[in-house]
Amino acid sequence: MVTFAPLNETINNLFMKKIFLLAVLAGGLAFGQSKKVVASDVHWWGYKVAKSEASSHDGTVKVKSGNMVMKGNQLAGGSFVLDMNSITSTDLTGEYQGKLNGHLKNGDFFEVEKYPTAAFKITSVKKGSDKIYNYTVTGDLTVKGKTNSISFPAKIAYSKGVVSLVSDKFSFDRQKFDVAYKSTMQDVFVKDDIDMVVKVTAK
Repeated sequence: MVTFAPLNETINNLFMKKIFLLAVLAGGLAFGQSKKVVASDVHWWGYKVAKSEASSHDGTVKVKSGNMVMKGNQLAGGSFVLDMNSITSTDLTGEYQGKLNGHLKNGDFFEVEKYPTAAFKITSVKKGSDKIYNYTVTGDLTVKGKTNSISFPAKIAYSKGVVSLVSDKFSFDRQKFDVAYKSTMQDVFVKDDIDMVVKVTAK
């Protein structure tokens, strides 16, 4: 008597493998494909008394880790962790740079010992009408344990598996994140606005 059990089992295995592959592909389309951040440049500006170049300081902070999520050719999400211990001023050098960096890192502003990282999670990406910064990115910014929603215009490009995001200069209110001098008398001489430009590349 001839038995077809091994053949049937092989057919069933092949069928199940195809179903699994289709499920994986469908999942990728539904939830998006994650791209790891491989390059970044985050620049900040802070202002004294008046919001002008003459009364400002500027510098950088490093992205510790991050990813961007693509659905097809469109950016759909992402998250980034900033290393607050890396925050530094670039408009000063030597002793003056050291003093400003100390203020930025201690209890006067970011308290990096207590809050070593900040985070940003994209919640929406919408197409805009601007010819250069043609998207509006909205997300949750967490600094010193406080989270607020912010939005900014951005130029987004995707080619050959590499996605890049470059923001226009945007502002957020440091007071919403408790980034303030403990002394009110000193704090009134610092503008509430912090400006930033963010550039990230992921693949």
